[in-house]
Amino acid sequence: MSEPLRDRIEAVLKTVFDPEIPVNIWELGLVYDVTAEADGKVKVTMTLTAPACPVAGDIVREVEEKVNALEGVTDTHVHLTFDPPWNKEMMSEEAKLELGFL
Repeated sequence: MSEPLRDRIEAVLKTVFDPEIPVNIWELGLVYDVTAEADGKVKVTMTLTAPACPVAGDIVREVEEKVNALEGVTDTHVHLTFDPPWNKEMMSEEAKLELGFL
């Protein structure tokens, strides 16, 4: 039995990194929501650590490419939002430990 699509999307999002931060976007708390419809359309709602992030386009493109490559996904849309704004409290305990906040 294959892993549920939602779990595979989460796993692939854990392979996307902001090049300036050694923690993946999932553990950073940058991903606010993931929805997958029955027809394979996926919507990822996420934010960035700062609105003027110089690698925003690269991160969004990498998310779209990696999620689109998953079996069963027909299209991926990344919705960037800054509401609510990201803050360090959104990071997982693992990310806080990795970055020295614990």
